Amino acid sequence: MTPSAKSQLPVAIIGAGPIGLAAAAHLTAYGLPVEVFDAADRVGANLLGYRHVRLFSPWRWNVDGAARALLTDSGHQVADDDRLPTAGELVDEYLEPLARTPALAPHLRLGSRVLAVSRAGFDKLRTAGREGADFVLRVLDRDGLHERRASAVVDATGTWGQPNPLGIHGLPVPGESSAQARITHGMPDIAGRDRARYAGRHVLVVGAGHSAAGNLLALAELAAVQPRTRITWAVRGRDLRRLFGGGALDQLPARGELGMRLRALVDAGRLDLRLGFGVAAVMPDAAGLRVEAFDPTLAPIEGVEEIIA
Repeated sequence: MTPSAKSQLPVAIIGAGPIGLAAAAHLTAYGLPVEVFDAADRVGANLLGYRHVRLFSPWRWNVDGAARALLTDSGHQVADDDRLPTAGELVDEYLEPLARTPALAPHLRLGSRVLAVSRAGFDKLRTAGREGADFVLRVLDRDGLHERRASAVVDATGTWGQPNPLGIHGLPVPGESSAQARITHGMPDIAGRDRARYAGRHVLVVGAGHSAAGNLLALAELAAVQPRTRITWAVRGRDLRRLFGGGALDQLPARGELGMRLRALVDAGRLDLRLGFGVAAVMPDAAGLRVEAFDPTLAPIEGVEEIIA
């Protein structure tokens, strides 16, 4: 294939979230053809999984410049201020209108799961000239299995849909698979849709990220009206200063407020904090689950009814 012919192949973007659609907007601005693939039937599908969560960053930091230009050209105005959108608002008011713009809509392939990416004509043993070959994407959609050619590939799938298991090695621990019905990843809607699942139960939150902080605060609010709700927080490390953040001096005020609220929760003893607790196993016990630590000197966490990882 000549270079001029190869340049007519689209850039394949895998993932139709904020990054994937912004990448498509930039490539379109440069006059390059694109195809955007997403396994879901809607753009921003991962965001919709926690649409109730308010973001740390304001509207003006969440809207890409090239994407804003496409929206303006199509007559849609998106916020450009210091208000904090929810994840759902980001999809409803920004990503979905962006996906409908004439520049992107014809090139969006929703319900199309990319199963594999390779180079045309090259197997595992052949390497000479591989870098100049077309990319080949094997794509499964509602019409079956297809192969698509691309000049380049942008992986914008992120990690939200592929969460870490409980184990400290990035692998599921013994008993984790059989306990999956009691394990949730990410940020369930504790105050709304998932309230009944957690009210009055012993809930273990595993992890020290900001998602964990948000879950802990939501559980504490639930425990205030459902006193039988018990909260245990297992953290692999022993220093929470990074999660508590910069407080009033944090560059993202909402993030700083989250850290201060979580610190107050810990200082008030409203949860059972287990530091240095790397999960080694999840076993059934009489009241639910028994979660064991890698450090044999640490007592297990017993009677766990729900886990949020």
